[in-house]
Amino acid sequence: MPSKLPGTRRIEQVMGMPIMVDLRGEESDDDALLDEIFEWFRRVDAKFSTYRDDSEVSLIRRGELEADDASAEVREVLARCEQLSAETDGYFDAWACSPDGLDPSGLVKGWAVDGAVAILARAGRRIYAINAAGDVRVGGRTWRVGIQHPLEHNAVAKVVEADDLAIATSGAYERGNHVRDPHTGCWPSGILSVTICGPELATADAYATAAFAMGRQRAIHWTARLRGYDALTILADGHVLATPGFPAR
Repeated sequence: MPSKLPGTRRIEQVMGMPIMVDLRGEESDDDALLDEIFEWFRRVDAKFSTYRDDSEVSLIRRGELEADDASAEVREVLARCEQLSAETDGYFDAWACSPDGLDPSGLVKGWAVDGAVAILARAGRRIYAINAAGDVRVGGRTWRVGIQHPLEHNAVAKVVEADDLAIATSGAYERGNHVRDPHTGCWPSGILSVTICGPELATADAYATAAFAMGRQRAIHWTARLRGYDALTILADGHVLATPGFPAR
């Protein structure tokens, strides 16, 4: 995501993944602002990590904390997970996606990035790109974002040119088979990846996960009916399908 504007870029390993924040413009507070953003990501990890025994999500999993007694941030995410389950006909299900119980990770990554964008907005910063392991939010100018090819590790399938946009991809190529159809427990068939673009990364991330879990036929019809979000679906037979508003070339 190149830019000729001066600025500051930082990459840290947080939440079990590399997160890159790229701020553009001649500002003097970049380091302090980046400190605040990455502290936010660490706070999210402390509350939501499924790998930390002391996180609120882990406590809920073990029955040591009731969801209704969790922090406001955890309750907000779990409420949104319930809404998304209804919106996706149950294909996004934070309680069914893991054999260990609650796992809202399919929403939390995007939600955390949206929270970082809110920090930037409060600081009056408009020109930015945040990349959390391939899920991206950009703003303030036209950025070029490559969507990784699902079969060729060093290739891109499409390039998105957009500003003020969230872009999330779900597929089997990054972490192997990790998304199941929550209704059947089976791996999705006939589909390699789904990329969703829209205004919020949390919703785009959950929609991409749900559409991928649906498999070929259902995903094609479901993404065609989305409002405010657009989809790029790569099928196992090599066909690439995009809804009319998807901003790729």
